[in-house]
Order: sequence, then structure tokens, then C-alpha cells
Amino acid sequence: MSARGPYDAACTCGQVMIEAAGAPILSAACYCASCRTAARQFECAPGAPIVLNPDGAIDYCLFRQDRVRIVRGHAHLQAHRLTESSATRRIVASCCNAPMLLNFTSGHWLTLYRDRIAGAAPPIEMGVMAKDRPADPPPPDGHPPYPVHLGHPASFMIRLLLAWAKMGFRKPRLGW
Repeated sequence: MSARGPYDAACTCGQVMIEAAGAPILSAACYCASCRTAARQFECAPGAPIVLNPDGAIDYCLFRQDRVRIVRGHAHLQAHRLTESSATRRIVASCCNAPMLLNFTSGHWLTLYRDRIAGAAPPIEMGVMAKDRPADPPPPDGHPPYPVHLGHPASFMIRLLLAWAKMGFRKPRLGW
């Protein structure tokens, strides 16, 4: 992954803008049941964009928390959790019902929905939770093979750990 950036992520109507500086930690296609459930819920909202890929994945780019900031539209951001006790907080732009990012609340990274990134988004590097992937259809051409017996590949965990080390093993406080 190059050191390119910043990346701008915008909701579909443009009222919300998020900026991510530098290269993402990684970009991945997630097949977990909770991401797919949330995607189907989001897609039912009026005017919401398509979130779920034809092969059953949701594409994400993971960035260090200290490199992501809300440029505009903070008041439009609303948290969505599948359950009250869920550690995963998905943030949606209420102005147009566009999912913007995912925050694993005990983590040190923020996960932007790849489709929200303007211009050329980083290519998908790996699949996560491929063990939950639906049998049909096959992954799109050009996607790397996903080990179906794994939840998170070792390279995923290593890259998250290396990013956290670069942050001094700190977790920035989010002001939202």
C-alpha cells in the first residue's frame, strides 16, 4: 500500500465529509454475518446506497483513528448498533442514509466504507470472515483468494498490531 492520501469519504448527498490521512492499514472485503445484516438493514432505508456486494461482502478501508477526521456534517452522523451491547458502532449519514464508517469501540482503527471514498479507492487486499461467505456467487475477478477456514487472516492481525505500535499503543479518544 502506498503512502498516498488524504482520502476523502463523502455521503451520497455530499453533506458529510470525512478525511483519512495517509495510506490505509489495509483494505478488505468482509463477509461476517453482522456486517451483512447491517448492510441489509441500511439498504432498506429511503434513498440509501447499495452496501452489500453481489458476492455477499462489504468493502472497507481501515485507517488509524488518529488519521481520520470529520471535515463537515458532524450533526448528520448517527450511530447504529445491531444490539445494545454490540462493540461495533456503525456510523450513518442521516441526511441520505449512507453508511460512512464502522468503529470497533475497543480498537485503535476506524473502518471507512470503501464505496464512500471519492476517486480511486485502494484495491481490496484480502477477505475477512470468509468462513461466513455465502457459497454463491464466487468472488469478483481480481479479488485475492480468501482462506475460507479463517475468520481473520494472520496478515490482517499483524497489520493492525503494527499500526497500533506506530501509534505508541495508544487509542485516541473520539470526540463523536
